[in-house]
Amino acid sequence: MRSTHFAFARSAAGLLLSLAALHSASAQTVPTLAAASDLKFAIEEVAAQFEKSTGQKLRLVFGSSGNFKTQILQGAPFHLFMSADENFVYELADAGKTEDRGRAYAVGRIGIMVPHGSPLKADGELKDLAAALRDGRLQKFAIANPDHAPYGARAMEALKHQQLWDGLQGKLVLGENISQAAQFATSGSAQGGIIAYSLALAPTVARLGSFALIPEQWHQPLKQRMVLVKGAPPEARAFYDYISTAPAQEIMVRHGFAMPKH
Repeated sequence: MRSTHFAFARSAAGLLLSLAALHSASAQTVPTLAAASDLKFAIEEVAAQFEKSTGQKLRLVFGSSGNFKTQILQGAPFHLFMSADENFVYELADAGKTEDRGRAYAVGRIGIMVPHGSPLKADGELKDLAAALRDGRLQKFAIANPDHAPYGARAMEALKHQQLWDGLQGKLVLGENISQAAQFATSGSAQGGIIAYSLALAPTVARLGSFALIPEQWHQPLKQRMVLVKGAPPEARAFYDYISTAPAQEIMVRHGFAMPKH
């Protein structure tokens, strides 16, 4: 009787351990996606559609592409990286941190955002911004930090193209990423700013002011690329592949992205 009780107890303990292991494994299969901030509204919608279609959840983390690249180099536990600059993906691949050199998924655009009540005009040619510099209307202007945010780097290129960069020194408010720059450009912290088209299209941002696209010839193209980090689980690959499907691409286009030419 005692041995039967012992066997039952051992069996029950084994079952509990197996269930615990299964629960642990299940918890670990929720892929973590490090995504550039310009993707916030688009990827939240794509991820919701993916979960609805597959039942698979995702953990979404948004920030600047340059900072994510550094964190992945240092071993951060991300499974999939969606960069706003393809070069960051190539750098990670060269460092042996990714499965391959990734896949292009979108091309972004920038434009000038001006909050309601601002003395600036939403002029994509930036002529009014130049005039505001001359006549003293401009006090603060927001862009993302060009040192690590691709949208900030492209904003800098566009401003240099129009010979405005030097005059804006001392008036720039730098966002840690393009989402923060958009907050600065619409909240009164600045009188305007250069932000991502994908953010300007979001109703929560659009209602705060006016927006105009900047000619894409004024800066390097915002070629955006994604890649699986080494050791990524199958669930991460499933979302990686889902991004290239027609339903996902339709969402991306609606949020202001162009699809890459392969």
